[in-house]
Amino acid sequence: MTQASLGESVVQKTIHATHAQNNGVAASVTQTQPLWLLAEVTYRCPLHCAFCYNPTDYDKHTQNELTTEQWIQALRDARKLGAIQLGISGGEPLLRDDIEEIVVEARKLGYYSNLITSGVGLTEKRIQAFKEGGLDHIQLSMHDITEEINNFITNTKTFELKKKVAAMIKGHGYPMVLNVVIHRYNIGHMKEILEMADALGAEYIELANTQYYGWSLVNRSQLMPTREQVEEAERITNEFREKSGSKMKIFFVVPDYFSDRPKKCMNGWGEVFMIVTANGDVLPCHSARVLPNMKFPNVKDTDLGWSWKDSPAFNKYRGDSWMKEPCRSCDEKENDLGGCRCQTFLLTGDAEAADPVCSKSPHHHLIEQAILDARNPAIAAQPIVFRNDKNSKRIIAGELKDRVGELHALP
Repeated sequence: MTQASLGESVVQKTIHATHAQNNGVAASVTQTQPLWLLAEVTYRCPLHCAFCYNPTDYDKHTQNELTTEQWIQALRDARKLGAIQLGISGGEPLLRDDIEEIVVEARKLGYYSNLITSGVGLTEKRIQAFKEGGLDHIQLSMHDITEEINNFITNTKTFELKKKVAAMIKGHGYPMVLNVVIHRYNIGHMKEILEMADALGAEYIELANTQYYGWSLVNRSQLMPTREQVEEAERITNEFREKSGSKMKIFFVVPDYFSDRPKKCMNGWGEVFMIVTANGDVLPCHSARVLPNMKFPNVKDTDLGWSWKDSPAFNKYRGDSWMKEPCRSCDEKENDLGGCRCQTFLLTGDAEAADPVCSKSPHHHLIEQAILDARNPAIAAQPIVFRNDKNSKRIIAGELKDRVGELHALP
């Protein structure tokens, strides 16, 4: 699945009123609450996207998915904690046949619910059931304006299907919300992608420049555009926004590697987001399981309230008391809370170091080298490792050390 976005949601309207409550102290002290629950209901997926943010070792987690009853209980428990927005994601969530039941329960509980999908498996019967069940929002991933690039980057033939699904979503009265992951192969089509979205009647489009986690980190040198390409893409986006007269809201997400400061990961560790994975692990962010010496709670045997408020894992990087220099004394630390712990560990081997994206980080050279490597024809020409069960097994078995050997954990 692509990197999930909030779009313009209930959560966004609430974050600014609450995010300062727990900077520097544990959640159990500040009474903070999770606002967004992301239910990664399965890691199974018919697409094989080279940029998927799912863990590369997902094959270990596909045999023990939560049952329908366990998911419904997780929804109830998270709602008691204060969660107000539910993302239903994967993998491809529509590979499960119980999403309709989950949607109905979400509506009963008062969630604003969002299905994040590739469109594969969405039929007239199912979308009608979602509409009747109270699903609020469907976010569809699109990949390019050309069939060639769409089918190449996903390693599937889904181009025509996605256009049909987009029309189906619109036809059932849902807001048209598109997510397009931007990378080397489609960044030159920015104007055409925006024109396509406008023609489809999109109300929202997120142009999500690839962030390098999961499978995209394995394929970083093959996917990364140049700084000049990113700047040109942003210029075209701004120009389209200003001149088109379209009512479509456009979100251009700048890639970390081309910023001089990191983002506040997930709006802060354990501040807003709670993720329950396909096998029931409870995480503060998608990639948290890469971090060493951390045991994350699981809904099968741990209370969700304790997981959020009191578990060592969720309190480990809350606030700023864990920070080392240069972050500890930095006058900008409240803006980014040190950046992403997972990215930092994967690249440096020290989860408490400054995010190497930051120009103040002593490890910033790692980002600069990655950018140079992506421009090296010999490195960039290496084949893409597509997200599929075979490659997940190969990564688990240590067969792709040439691609992940410099990282400090499997992404």
